Amino acid sequence: MVRTPLRPLPRILDARAQGENPQAVEREMLRVRREQARDIGRKRAEWRLLILAVLFFAGYAAIGTRMGLLAAAPVIEAEPYVGEQIADARADILDRNGRILATNLVTNSLYAELRYMIDGDRAAAELARIFPDVDEDRLAARLTDPDRSFVWIRARLSPEQAQAVHDIGEPGLLLGPRQMRLYPNGRLAAHVLGGAGYGQQGVTAAEIIGTAGIEHRMDARLRDPDLADVPLTLSLDLAVQGVVEEVLGSGIEMLNARAGSAIIMDADTGELVAMASLPDFDPNDRPAPPVEGDPTEHPLFNHAVQGVYELGSVMKSFAVAQALDLGLVTPETVIDTRGPLRMAGFSIRDYRNYGAELPVSEVFVHSSNIGTARLAQMIGIDRQQDFLRRFGFLDPLDLEVTEARRALPQFPERWGELSAMTISYGHGLSTTPVHLAAGYAALVNGGRRVVPTLLRRPEVQPVEQLVTPETSRQMRAMMHAVVERGTARMAQVEGYAVGGKTGSADKPNPQGRYYDDRVIATFAGAFPMTDPRYVIVVTLDEPSETSGEQARRTAGWTVVPVAAEMVRRIAPMMGMRPQSDAEIEAAFSLR
Repeated sequence: MVRTPLRPLPRILDARAQGENPQAVEREMLRVRREQARDIGRKRAEWRLLILAVLFFAGYAAIGTRMGLLAAAPVIEAEPYVGEQIADARADILDRNGRILATNLVTNSLYAELRYMIDGDRAAAELARIFPDVDEDRLAARLTDPDRSFVWIRARLSPEQAQAVHDIGEPGLLLGPRQMRLYPNGRLAAHVLGGAGYGQQGVTAAEIIGTAGIEHRMDARLRDPDLADVPLTLSLDLAVQGVVEEVLGSGIEMLNARAGSAIIMDADTGELVAMASLPDFDPNDRPAPPVEGDPTEHPLFNHAVQGVYELGSVMKSFAVAQALDLGLVTPETVIDTRGPLRMAGFSIRDYRNYGAELPVSEVFVHSSNIGTARLAQMIGIDRQQDFLRRFGFLDPLDLEVTEARRALPQFPERWGELSAMTISYGHGLSTTPVHLAAGYAALVNGGRRVVPTLLRRPEVQPVEQLVTPETSRQMRAMMHAVVERGTARMAQVEGYAVGGKTGSADKPNPQGRYYDDRVIATFAGAFPMTDPRYVIVVTLDEPSETSGEQARRTAGWTVVPVAAEMVRRIAPMMGMRPQSDAEIEAAFSLR
């Protein structure tokens, strides 16, 4: 470093020679040096401020750029709690009028974190008071086990139970929010809905999966996250379903029947407006499947779609319709009804003696087994099989409930002439009430095949023509005659033209024969028969009407009044105007 002298000698000597004060030279030199130092400090400060300003600008620019990039980036959903990636969304189920049949409800699960537990024995005692089914000693052992850190206690709680658990005040008892499936109408339409349960579970989420009924069959649709906000609309009418179940239940109780089913189907679209099976259950608390005993006696058994029965004389409608459609007979054609009719060592008899001959219309009205068997002989085996197959009687149902595909119609492997004759009047072919309803819909709607469905289908789908409109008209007239003066006279409902056919099929016993005093009683028909809109099928298992001296089990005394009460109550609800007797009478004539 070069040192600048504070008092340069040449200038001092020169100042003395001229008589000046040498101290002034020193002061001047000091001033110059201070000014130089000040200039250097100012420049250094200016550079520091400039660098600091650049750094601040760069920092704010980086922050602003990052904020802009985040704002422009696509939204990313927040991750679920602690790795629980469980989808619990499930679409609502509605009836045809938008009323809720099934929905999701926020509830809580209950679990224990033992690291926070203060008094496990007290917590177990309090929980046993809230949940009577809890084993207090076993729970206490789990809550005080030093080798445990987590205890799962309850999958779901009601709001009252959740509050009671909260009031215990135990920090180790924790509630986890989750969804549950709720059926707000309880038992109503239980077999249609089926029920749902939990699949994969975590403490704050649970996967809801269908376990039976439409909940199981349509599970993929209901769990689709893209359709979670789009309800699944069924064909059921909740109000009609309620009336049908109420009347069916009263009929079962009054007639001491083991079980029963009832179906109301739109004759044009195949929509099931009501489908009931009793006994039933509450899908909010679905019972466990049976592991022993007769499954048909369990509440989970759906008699409408799982009940495969010989349905008796209701099947005569198809034999008569086929004979008319083939042009083999007319309603006036006389049929030999002398009996018994013997075939291959088997005797076919009528319930009572109807005389030596009857026209086809009277064979149907009086339900002659012999006359119907004669028609089956005229039709032939191959044509009968083809006809029943086209009506769907030989194939499983493709209905939107899981149980339907498991019910297989039963018929002889060797379909000979005797089988053809017995099948014509309802013995030898076992099928379900829904099969029967679809068949009757085709007979009364002008001959068009319908496909049964539980989904809303407001428009008629293009389908196969099974019989001609003229055959359908003739069948409607004969079915109405059965109610007016035949075996179903108790089905008459004032203001509504009801038509149909009765069936009383003996029940098979385990020994391979038939019971003498047990029947499946069925009424299958439609209303109003002047322009059929709905098909009705009601079935009772082992009914018995005991108001007289002897028990009466035939359909005319048992199931027919139950069906009539259903029509009487639901027809006005479904917007049908009552007709006068003159209007009804003018609409029918057998030609």
